[in-house]
Amino acid sequence: MTDTAVNYGNSLYELSAEEGLTDPMLSDIEAVADIFRKNPEYIRLLSEISVSKEERLKLIDDAFRGSVHQYLLNFIKLLCEGRMLSEFYGCARQFRKRYNVDHNITEAVVTTAYALDSARREALRDKLEKMSGKEVRLIEKVDTGFIAGIRVEIDGKQYEGTVTARLDAMKKQITDIKI
Repeated sequence: MTDTAVNYGNSLYELSAEEGLTDPMLSDIEAVADIFRKNPEYIRLLSEISVSKEERLKLIDDAFRGSVHQYLLNFIKLLCEGRMLSEFYGCARQFRKRYNVDHNITEAVVTTAYALDSARREALRDKLEKMSGKEVRLIEKVDTGFIAGIRVEIDGKQYEGTVTARLDAMKKQITDIKI
């Protein structure tokens, strides 16, 4: 994440916190980020030098006015005017990071061979919440290269429970045996 994204994300968070808007702002930011992810050509259009600043700002107004908070609308325009719209994702990550700290939330990246069903997802979340003492937001990834098992990354620690890791550990033990 760039210094620009950190600074701008922090500024938007601080403004939102002062106004008591962190929850709706986070929701709006995630909705806009999702729109940008699904429509990368839109960001290219808004970054195009041949499109005048007035036209770009009008495109932003047409797309988001009334559907996101005015502060966020102005923020997007500010990034667009400064030719920094590509920093939006980093700003969103920094906003989420500050939000998580202030709301005692941690993110856990969970990688499995197959998608978790709802019962396993909730059981894992409960266990991780008890371990961390925080509310846990799961970010699920599927890696078909896993034979079976699970890998969890939370609060800077990695817990490896995959069959591949167990096989690697056994292989190391075997190769370390001196005859």
